[in-house]
Amino acid sequence: MSKTVRFKIDPQNPPSLTEDQRAKLKALYERPTNEIDFSDIPSLDERFWENAVRSRFYKPTKTLTSVRLDSDVMAWLKKDGKGYQTRINAILREAMLRSLSPSENKQGR
Repeated sequence: MSKTVRFKIDPQNPPSLTEDQRAKLKALYERPTNEIDFSDIPSLDERFWENAVRSRFYKPTKTLTSVRLDSDVMAWLKKDGKGYQTRINAILREAMLRSLSPSENKQGR
């Protein structure tokens, strides 16, 4: 027999907060930052970000543009068939990331 309790909450119509919940939230909001104990939260140094990767669900916005490429470059990009625009974007992204400083590059991973 399972002791799991399940609640269904409609995010568009969440339940109202109790007066006790409102009071606790207000007290937290009004508490000065210097009174909050952060000792159990490790600091995030550069080692933390070394293996960071962008979420697989991240999808950057696209911009429609027109570029002029040499015919031989275009033929090379199209030689493997569909996806040449994706290949162009990947090549340009790699060049962009190489040109950024290490701190700027963290955002592009």
